[in-house]
Amino acid sequence: MKFITLCCCLLFWVNTGDVSANPIITTVGTDVTLRCKYDAGYYGQLPFCWGRGNIPKSGCANEVLRSDGTNVLSRQSERYALTGNLGAGEASLTIRQVQESDSGIYGCRIDIPGWFNDQKLEITLTVKPGRPFPLKVETREVRERTITVRWTPPFNGGRPITAYKVDLKNKYASWDTAKRTEVPQAHLTQVTLVDLRPAKTYNLRMFAVNNVGLSEPSNVLIFTTKEAAPEGPPVDVQLEAPSFDCIQVTWKPPKVELRNGVLRSYVVNYREYDPAAQQLPKWQQLTVAAMSEGQSVNLTHLKTSTQYSVQVQAKTNAGKGPFSAPAFCTTLDKVKETTVATTLLSSTTASTKLKEYTGSTSAHTASAGTVSTSTVWDEISLKSTTLPAVPPDPPVILLNEVIDNTISLSWTPGCEGDSPITAFYLEYKAANASWDYSKAIIDFSSNETEATIIEINPSTYSIRMFAKNSLGTSEASNVLTVTIEERDQQTSSRTPTTSTATTVSTEARSGVHTSAIAVPVVLVILIVAALAIWQLRRIKQRNGSLNMWLANGAIHYKGSEPLQEL
Repeated sequence: MKFITLCCCLLFWVNTGDVSANPIITTVGTDVTLRCKYDAGYYGQLPFCWGRGNIPKSGCANEVLRSDGTNVLSRQSERYALTGNLGAGEASLTIRQVQESDSGIYGCRIDIPGWFNDQKLEITLTVKPGRPFPLKVETREVRERTITVRWTPPFNGGRPITAYKVDLKNKYASWDTAKRTEVPQAHLTQVTLVDLRPAKTYNLRMFAVNNVGLSEPSNVLIFTTKEAAPEGPPVDVQLEAPSFDCIQVTWKPPKVELRNGVLRSYVVNYREYDPAAQQLPKWQQLTVAAMSEGQSVNLTHLKTSTQYSVQVQAKTNAGKGPFSAPAFCTTLDKVKETTVATTLLSSTTASTKLKEYTGSTSAHTASAGTVSTSTVWDEISLKSTTLPAVPPDPPVILLNEVIDNTISLSWTPGCEGDSPITAFYLEYKAANASWDYSKAIIDFSSNETEATIIEINPSTYSIRMFAKNSLGTSEASNVLTVTIEERDQQTSSRTPTTSTATTVSTEARSGVHTSAIAVPVVLVILIVAALAIWQLRRIKQRNGSLNMWLANGAIHYKGSEPLQEL
């Protein structure tokens, strides 16, 4: 009897099937396949199951999938699938988008007919966190000097995304030369890059970052900024009087880096010049198509023996650039007729007005002889149209934070006026520049109240904002002055200031509260001043030489003894 029992136990141990452990290591977010196969040619298609944990004596522990060999009968999640050829005996389990919680032992059991002969296989799966998946970045808006891009946060690889990185380079340069900027605000899905050059083609790509590492690069955006009006005037303007009623004007284009696009034409502004005149005549204009690097035009039908002043402007599709330095030339005396080509002059439009301003400049010496002088010049500008109703009040702009090259802003809209606010726009310039040459204008919809911009060049910048409705544009908001320092200085300073218009508006609304506070404040100041004067007299009697004065609200002193008693 004991012998029969021992044989049965031995038979059970021998025929329990092969169990082996094959470790598989993968990363979060990937698909993994756990291989399991049997001889379908010999047995036919057999039922099988997959479970988590060690394989028990029968069935599968914590069953995740069961099949009859032809179809899936049950599964714990849609992430579990059979992707192999069931007819060929492939019982492999595929787990889609694995997570760290999927780590552990998986068991495959093939139900082979007969006693104690099921085929069993155990596999150990280890899932580790990985880098984030690549971003899909797209362009939202491109302007003359800015681009706004947005993206959808990618799969984080099993660890939270901590930052984004932006690479920007010229189109034909290597990525090794790209300027990289970090965006530490991981919650952002949109950012605006500023301080770009007009009419230039750039490449941009992004990365996501977690504590495991950097993602693969995103798709590459290839974009060209819009044209802007030229920043520089035409150069080397030369005048020559070949006859009594003609002046020949020659010039060269602005410097290449200051053209801001394709030069389409030039505007030659000219008029009679008399230093003794109380008021100079209006400018006349002649438009000339941009053809080559060196251009010329003849101004005809001029007065005899008359001095003229000439200034030239370059023009792109975006507008006209600044005036060239004034040049002067005098037509010849009328001695004999000189045949010249007739040139069509364009008259100034009825909407043009003249503003006089005084300036001192060096005059160009022409072949007929001219002089240098200080005179009064006119500046051509367009008449503004008076709006029939009230535009909105300016918004109040706040600086939230400055981290490295990233500036975070928010704003509060003012009163809408006679029509709902339809948009906001932000002006951005170097602190020492004029608002007339602001570096960037960024538009925002009426429901946006915050923005993040990236400044790629460390410097000090001024920022202000306007509100718009169908009736017009508000006055400027308060002005923020922001300093972006070099990365190795570790800090960025910011100095928000308030424009005059905002200050007046604020005082008008809070005048009653100011009056209530001013009286007790003045009394306290008078009491403190009286005590200080009494104390100083005691010190002067004791120590002799002591002088004190107030400057900008601060107390300064000079004397041989320290003011220890103060």
